[in-house]
Amino acid sequence: MMKRFFATASGATAFLALTTGAALAHPHHHHGEAAGFLPGFLHPLTGLDHILAMVAVGIWAALIGGRALIAWPVAFVMTMAVAALAGMAYGGISVMEIGIALSVVALGLAVALRVRAPLVLGGAVIGLFAIFHGYAHGAELPAETGALGYIAGFALATALLHATGLALGVLIGRSPGIWASRVAGAGVAAIGMVLLVA
Repeated sequence: MMKRFFATASGATAFLALTTGAALAHPHHHHGEAAGFLPGFLHPLTGLDHILAMVAVGIWAALIGGRALIAWPVAFVMTMAVAALAGMAYGGISVMEIGIALSVVALGLAVALRVRAPLVLGGAVIGLFAIFHGYAHGAELPAETGALGYIAGFALATALLHATGLALGVLIGRSPGIWASRVAGAGVAAIGMVLLVA
């Protein structure tokens, strides 16, 4: 049992270390970057804040179980896609970056504390955070040919990150005690705090 716990905790720690190596702050993308499916798919994978928030959604959903396993990731992806269209139409709003960092902190704490949110309330919270992420994605891309492919690309990448989180969440949920979720969630929240003040 202890070996399983340490393997899970080590896996979560290794994941955080690898993603931290990618970036310690959300990179600022510029208008005019390539549009289309592939750039959109790669975009969420270049920002630590996006990666951590999306994986945390999956972990939290797995810890809750039941309908949250599907409903919460779907709510995030759908809301994010709609918010991206708004971002493309209206442009950047500085508060979105703060909202993204706050989402990393909040989702990390939800995992660490294993917050037992009701299905609808949890989905609403996740949807709110998805607005920040989606709007930021859309605002970074001018409305031009390939924009819808770009949205489809980052929606798929987001779904895959959720799936990664679901898998991690299942492993964490099977670990003895609550320490694996404490370590993973606290690590995410701590990085979110760094991003918030950076």
